[in-house]
Amino acid sequence: MIERRVPTDATWRKSSYSATQNECVEVAITSTAIGVRDTKDRTGGTLVFDNTTWSTFLTHLTTPNS
Repeated sequence: MIERRVPTDATWRKSSYSATQNECVEVAITSTAIGVRDTKDRTGGTLVFDNTTWSTFLTHLTTPNS
């Protein structure tokens, strides 16, 4: 297993559709990793993906019947 971390100075973003709510996730994209965390529990843990895995995930989200 390769351990990846999101740098502490990473910029976290959430969807503009949920600007007034905390029922979403936040994403931080860096040159080496993509982090995903729960807006309601920012210190509760972070899922970290490498760039290839994240790109594959997004492709499956945006490709019908994939």
